[in-house]
Amino acid sequence: MSRIAVVTDSNSGITQAQGKALGIRVLPMPFYINDELFFEDVTLTQEEFYRRLEEGADVKTTQPAPGDVTALWDEVLQDHDALVYLPMSSGLSSSCDTAVMLAQDYGGRVEVVNNQRISITLRRSVEDAMALAEAGKSAREIRELLEAVKFDSDIYITVDTLKYLKKGGRLTPAAAAIGTVLNLKPVLRIKGEKLDAFAKTRGWKAAKKTMIDTARQVLDRDFPTCGGPEDMRIDAAYSGSEEEAREWLEELRAAFPGWPIEMDPLSLSVACHIGPGARAVTLTKSLPRK
Repeated sequence: MSRIAVVTDSNSGITQAQGKALGIRVLPMPFYINDELFFEDVTLTQEEFYRRLEEGADVKTTQPAPGDVTALWDEVLQDHDALVYLPMSSGLSSSCDTAVMLAQDYGGRVEVVNNQRISITLRRSVEDAMALAEAGKSAREIRELLEAVKFDSDIYITVDTLKYLKKGGRLTPAAAAIGTVLNLKPVLRIKGEKLDAFAKTRGWKAAKKTMIDTARQVLDRDFPTCGGPEDMRIDAAYSGSEEEAREWLEELRAAFPGWPIEMDPLSLSVACHIGPGARAVTLTKSLPRK
């Protein structure tokens, strides 16, 4: 019997196929589209999600049903002593708090990590958890180590349209109308508990420059002892078309030469509120594995 299993949800950006290849389990996040229930990467593809979003369908996020969470845990624990569960940030969904409550019935065999991550930053935490489990750490030790560095990550996002921020109530209709006329591109930030406004720029060029400049400033200000790629991960992210987003990936690689920058789609739970065409840069401090 293998000692420690790692489980996450699809907000990590890890697909079912990737999870199988990595040897971890991924709980699919549920969505309601015009009141019909779908599950990310099971009955809902990225392409279908964006098609329905652009058609104006009523798309809502919801937390996983408690029975679905515990059913997955029970299945995993048949072959493992304990598991570490990494859901999306508690500040972005109540699913983490629900999982913490459910874990109380497992006598310490389930440790829920609330390390305030989502999308690529959550994927990096999953990778850290896998490495720590391989190194022989207990489920509790893994949780404590990951939660100790929960604010050592940042995501900066620029949206293509203000439509979805207005729809979600993050912009008033008047502000959205003025922003569209002036070609304003807000830069949003996810650090820890919530999605916040960070800066306002005019046009894509200025928005991308702001994100790149901010990433450099964060490295210098918040991580002055960072020795480079071995200490910090810089990644690209996007919503919508991967092909269209590849230009952003190349811009980041040019801005940070020598960094092994990869690109992933943003979590659909984030994309639901910002729409397609978004671009993002993420920074995640690497956890020492020893």
